Amino acid sequence: MNYEKTINTKRFTFGVTRNTTSKQAGSNIVTIATRQDEGSFYSTPTTQLSMTVKEARALSGFLNASLAAPVADPVVS
Repeated sequence: MNYEKTINTKRFTFGVTRNTTSKQAGSNIVTIATRQDEGSFYSTPTTQLSMTVKEARALSGFLNASLAAPVADPVVS
C-alpha cells in the first residue's frame, strides 16, 4: 500500500512517501525542502534533505526531548 503526504509552510515543504509492502531501500522516505521566497530575509536557494522513516523517527524523538525540556533562566551578571 502506498502512502504519500506533503505539507507546506511559508519556508519549508515536508513530505512522507511510504510503501508498506516494499522492503527495498529508499521506499520509505521523509523529505524536508526549503521554499524559495524572494521577498524574505531568510530566502535561500532550494535545498532538500532526505532521510529514512527510521532516521526521521530518531530526529523526532531528539526534537521532542530537546524542545520539551525547560530552559534555564539566563544568569545576569
